[in-house]
Amino acid sequence: MPDFNQQIIDQFRANQGQVGPPLEGARLLLLTTTGARTGARHTTPLGYLPDASGSVFVIASAGGAPTNPAWYHNLRANPRVTIEDGMFTREADARILQGGERDEIFARAVEADPGWAEYQAASGRVIPVVALTPVGTPTANITRGGDGLKAIHDAFRRELALVRKEVAESGPGLGSQLRINCLALCQGLEHHHLMEDGHMFPHLDGQHPGLAPALTRLRREHQEIKSLLDELQKLVSGDGTDPATLLGEVERLIAELDAHLTYEEEHLIPILNEIMP
Repeated sequence: MPDFNQQIIDQFRANQGQVGPPLEGARLLLLTTTGARTGARHTTPLGYLPDASGSVFVIASAGGAPTNPAWYHNLRANPRVTIEDGMFTREADARILQGGERDEIFARAVEADPGWAEYQAASGRVIPVVALTPVGTPTANITRGGDGLKAIHDAFRRELALVRKEVAESGPGLGSQLRINCLALCQGLEHHHLMEDGHMFPHLDGQHPGLAPALTRLRREHQEIKSLLDELQKLVSGDGTDPATLLGEVERLIAELDAHLTYEEEHLIPILNEIMP
């Protein structure tokens, strides 16, 4: 496992959060904890559950082993941890969930992937669930502005592909975690576009007037995509949503967003890499 984990860590850091089989396409982060006894730093790749609050949840399953993993013991002793998502590194506070709160999040995990229940049964213990809440200002792992923009776009593309797969496989109803995955995606996209409209685009307006037609189109598309996101959020927030209807909306969003991102990359990446080489 140490060799396997190191391979995943190396791939993750070299490819802005992307890894190959058998974890290709999974939601992954790197968690770095401080050793409870040694004080040394230890990094572990983990799957996670998004949450609309901005926190993420990790589960100390250890593959169904009878004892908790080392990273869990470490964060019990030192709850300030570091998390990496491929684009940013930031500190986070770890909080071990208790009682009904733990049971609710674990039930969400099982609903999304029954494998968690198998780990619980095999382990003979109550598998801990930990909330990781980011604190402070993140540090970008990519220095060139255009490369950073492409990495952010690719992360949205991967998450959309995951959500599409989850909706397509959801059966007759929408699980709680699937709804939250959709809502977290919508919130992330809206925040990204607000940051572009409020900060990056005004800066480019002043420095590169020749971009005016492209920026006008991108701003208009932001509003069009917001309408799609609003509709998607209504669907996942309502009762009795037909998964086939939701899948159609997700596929529509994927098509329109990918065209928007591709156009933005063609026009902005060379200039952003020139500004932030």
